Amino acid sequence: MNLTIEPGEFVAVIGNNGAGKSTLLNTIAGTLNSDAGEITLADHRVTNRPVAYRSRWVARVFQDPKLGTAGELSVAQNLTLAQRHTGSLSLRRYRQRGQEERYLKLLASLNMGLEARLNTQVKYLSGGQRQALSLLMATLSQPELLLLDEHTAALDPKTSSEVMALTQQIVTANHLTTMMITHKMSDALTYGDRLVMVQDGQIKLDVRGAEKQALRTDDLVTMFAAEV
Repeated sequence: MNLTIEPGEFVAVIGNNGAGKSTLLNTIAGTLNSDAGEITLADHRVTNRPVAYRSRWVARVFQDPKLGTAGELSVAQNLTLAQRHTGSLSLRRYRQRGQEERYLKLLASLNMGLEARLNTQVKYLSGGQRQALSLLMATLSQPELLLLDEHTAALDPKTSSEVMALTQQIVTANHLTTMMITHKMSDALTYGDRLVMVQDGQIKLDVRGAEKQALRTDDLVTMFAAEV
């Protein structure tokens, strides 16, 4: 597989179960080692380097909202930890560092009422609120690459739609290079400026711009059927 993602691109990746989507994402993230070839992130060769090393440039939002946050810590404490690349790890001094006002502004931008729950333990948030917080935490440090691992799959349709709209807002506002794995063809067509279909570990479709905009769900269903 040969894949280059340009700075600022928002790439949606689709494919049948077992096609290789998760393997691709996990190899980029570092949770799987590649058998051959080379992976370069932001001009850094990271082939077979650990997740912690790659985290300097890569952030990830998981399918399970619980995986991106620390449930026993407050919303404010989670945000403080998320600044590990650019700030202090102190969980007690965020107010002294003038962070509270910034956190309130950031949380208010999510439109999920989280600004009123700054000191609430995250385990008491709804799934949608927790995933929105995960997304905010993943993007605080302005990663070179944002990986979205079916990040709305565990949410109900209404909340999923809200989190996807929020995703587009954050990605666009921060010009983030993004790869999103999804089973929802409607989301793959609606969001992002590039669409990649993976089958049998290979890229079978790679479209962007007007070519992507011209695609419809039925077109993708036909392509899936042709590859089975």
